Amino acid sequence: MPTVAERLDYPTDAKLLILNCADLGFCHASSVGVYDALRDGIGTSASLIVPAPWARESASRFRGDDVGVRLTLNAEHDLYRWGPITQAPSLLDGDGGFPRTVSDVWDHADLDEVRRECRAQVERAVLWGFDISHLDAHLDALLMRPEFFDIYLELAVDFALPLRVLGAEAEPNVGFPVRRLAADEGVLFADRFATLPPRGTRQAFLDLIAGLEPGLTEVTLHPAVDTPELRAIADDWEARVADHVLLVADRGLNQVIAEAGVTLIGYRPLREAMRRH
Repeated sequence: MPTVAERLDYPTDAKLLILNCADLGFCHASSVGVYDALRDGIGTSASLIVPAPWARESASRFRGDDVGVRLTLNAEHDLYRWGPITQAPSLLDGDGGFPRTVSDVWDHADLDEVRRECRAQVERAVLWGFDISHLDAHLDALLMRPEFFDIYLELAVDFALPLRVLGAEAEPNVGFPVRRLAADEGVLFADRFATLPPRGTRQAFLDLIAGLEPGLTEVTLHPAVDTPELRAIADDWEARVADHVLLVADRGLNQVIAEAGVTLIGYRPLREAMRRH
């Protein structure tokens, strides 16, 4: 079988990197940070949280960017809440929003309601004008249980969209072959998924670039500008601001990436390769 790089018409030894900016629509600071990263920085893709309070405003500023849908069944922040866009009683906690924890979703969610909610999130993004490039799963809630992953994969097949899945090293922890199941359905995904620490992001990024292996790697970041709103909402606000600085303000990174022989891409080439086949 051809590698992902070959499916994208790159040589097998190509080093490809997706810099995915998560949480578009999460809050105003996040939406500003994500669009900054895509338009003025080195971010190559983004993921929209459709039920989040600032998602509609983010849609109003869409300009054809590489944006996917971050399918969401949780609202993990204690005082900053959002809930399902469908009538889904099993996806509500006691104060009217999504459950705060993934385990709560797994324990109480009705799968038909999950399927209907996730499909509605994709369809609403399309209605808002997004040219969806891929599907993502907020807090990995759709990735870690086979009955939830079935829904995730079903949507990828129905809409012909690539997925963000688990890396091969994480598969033993979930007990079922996530990557093989997706590949068997013709769904494309990255070869590996790297993470950066919340502190020392720049050096970790430089180390990542220096040691990048051939194939397609994805790194997910959460860029946001520093505002009182962000500080009030998110305990990890400093890490989000650091991601924004890394992606937008650090102008030397383009040269580092080029000298390492790394090519930045988004998810849309994967989508087009899927649809060609």
